[in-house]
Amino acid sequence: MSFAHHGPNSDRDGEALAALERAGMAEPPPEARMPGLVRKGRGATLNPPNRFEAQKTEAFDDGWATPGMPDPPPSLETSLIRDATRTAIAWNESPDIGFDRAVNPYRGCEHGCVYCYARPSHAYLGYSPGLDFETKILFKPDIARLLEREIGKPGYVVRPIALGSNTDPYQPVERRLALTRAVLETLEHAGHPFTIVTKSAGVVRDLDILTRMAKRRLTRVHVSVTTLDPALARSMEPRASSPARRLGAIAELAKAGVPVGVMAAPMIPGLNDAEMERILAASAQAGARHAAFVLLRLPHELKALFEGWLAEHRPDRARHVLSLIRQTREGRLNNPNFHGRMRGSGPYAGLMAARFVRAAQKYGLADPPLPLDTSQFVSPGRVEPRQLALL
Repeated sequence: MSFAHHGPNSDRDGEALAALERAGMAEPPPEARMPGLVRKGRGATLNPPNRFEAQKTEAFDDGWATPGMPDPPPSLETSLIRDATRTAIAWNESPDIGFDRAVNPYRGCEHGCVYCYARPSHAYLGYSPGLDFETKILFKPDIARLLEREIGKPGYVVRPIALGSNTDPYQPVERRLALTRAVLETLEHAGHPFTIVTKSAGVVRDLDILTRMAKRRLTRVHVSVTTLDPALARSMEPRASSPARRLGAIAELAKAGVPVGVMAAPMIPGLNDAEMERILAASAQAGARHAAFVLLRLPHELKALFEGWLAEHRPDRARHVLSLIRQTREGRLNNPNFHGRMRGSGPYAGLMAARFVRAAQKYGLADPPLPLDTSQFVSPGRVEPRQLALL
């Protein structure tokens, strides 16, 4: 295998592909795609170039490989990179997202979910949204201190903080660094409400904090369950907790009195959407109180990444899956418009939404979660005086 370099005026990276992108047809012709390099324990089969780089490197077959005996690609270790960010809270103004602030102790995610909508954000850091996203993990060692400083500023108005909005706060590296744990301790100290979304059973490590905060109506947790099929989960989200362990986490959270819901997300037409009712039924039986679902969305490089994964892992149904996705996205693989991007449009998307509503009602998951309490917040600099005043 050899590599070719293309500058900004390359035929493949010029106006032709720009026009395809504008038309919602960003996937390049087959001959322009890099060959898949499947690695054990990794989700992406490609490491596409950063879309902001002027020069791109592209793999191609130079004819020197031994027919029928390809060399297996080397395994990729995870690299931890210190993030020098000086802020903790990421502010959100999107009108179709139910929170306005989030904290992400990590950028990039070792879970390796091939469909993750956060992958393209790695390009802003100078890395590829492909294998780099799941092997080059940026961590914020001062996240708890920075958060305490920001919520302690004069004029800060408290609203629930979301953890897990971009990358998973309980990805494998959290077992060593415990940055999410430090964030929870800061929020508990200040009586600040928060929500968690995770694919990891590791969330139960923090049951002590979560139980105390739940009693004060200051937290709730959503566990994302994409499939109940262990084989599909292993190839699609290789380092996330198994489906059984996620259901076990829901059960432990519920038993401890922590409000817990299930996120059936993303639902992928023709791949896992047939499991929607079974996912909700199993989650309700485990103790979930409410549910939500999100339709697969494929922004930027995620289109090629997901196509590459289908070609490697589900070649028999790749064409069908892509066709159904286009039917829910107005003929494209992605429609970024607010309010429609989470659920899609068209008959197939409408049927999926109707199925979800019916299943949520059937299994007692239709009621929205109770709002979290914002009245208990005390600015970090004033916590001790307030505690003394209560004696």
